[in-house]
Amino acid sequence: MASQRNYGVLVLHMMFFLVVSHYCYAQGLKANFYKKTCPGMESVVQKTTARLISKAPTLAAPLLRMHFHDCFVRGCDGSVLLNSTSNNQAEKDAIPNLSLRGFQVIDAVKSEVEKKCPGVVSCADILALVARDAVTMLNGPFWKVPLGRRDGRVSNMLEALNDLPPPFGNISTLTTMFASKGLNKKDLVVLSGGHTIGTSHCPPFTDRLYNFTGRGDTDPTMDPKYVAALKKKCRPGDSTTLVEINPGSFKTFDEKYFTDVAKRRGLFQSDAALLNDKQTRRYVVRQVATGGATFFKDFAKSMVKMGKIGVLTGKNGEIRKQCAFVN
Repeated sequence: MASQRNYGVLVLHMMFFLVVSHYCYAQGLKANFYKKTCPGMESVVQKTTARLISKAPTLAAPLLRMHFHDCFVRGCDGSVLLNSTSNNQAEKDAIPNLSLRGFQVIDAVKSEVEKKCPGVVSCADILALVARDAVTMLNGPFWKVPLGRRDGRVSNMLEALNDLPPPFGNISTLTTMFASKGLNKKDLVVLSGGHTIGTSHCPPFTDRLYNFTGRGDTDPTMDPKYVAALKKKCRPGDSTTLVEINPGSFKTFDEKYFTDVAKRRGLFQSDAALLNDKQTRRYVVRQVATGGATFFKDFAKSMVKMGKIGVLTGKNGEIRKQCAFVN
């Protein structure tokens, strides 16, 4: 018992240290960080992002997801953008990241910013801005992105496998993983609302349709009509078909995701899990009842908070010349 108690205290101390570390690092970020060193930079990012997303609006969701996946592994340091090398498998090659798209958007924006201010703006900051601008283009909220992140030099596939919240996670797993990054239950349910846009291949949710407990059964928490509709799209073994995460609204950032979750039509087990906790369920129900009255404001606040996780500032890290390679 004593050893278990000591272990519990150690875990609490570690989580406290992580949260405090994230907070301390984030103190180096500020809204007008590039005001003198690269004035007008945000306008360049916005215009380039708008030009590319207008041609391919389905890239908005993957870019938002890319920022999320970056921040959850080593903090928001652009490590998800790095390519693997002959002696290192990078985050990009972890199974959860194989479906990420839009790296060419980040590279294009970085190229335009480099023309204006060579070696000044980090890839991590560019990713944070592009994610915001992509969401705004799909009628989502706008938020002021605190800047000053520097780019990390390390990217590890195994860390991505360990640190990224899985689509099959239950509410306990998700709460713990978010807490380890300094994010609370409200951040969890709010950021899950990002699933209002985007698509998914079948494998992340196929077990819910065909083999939920390993006995060839269906997840009993799912709306049977939704199960039937998904089975028509995703046959067992299908890894190529794309399914809208928020059917009928996957190209528009709105509150309808919460309506689907409340009707037991959350695509992933992690979506359905939001109904298994009093606080997260209450938020879902409130957004449905009020037509998403606070969702945009809450999402903006949680995105700023997430964007501060474990950032490198000051003399830590570097400013990459190309986002896929360390200098």
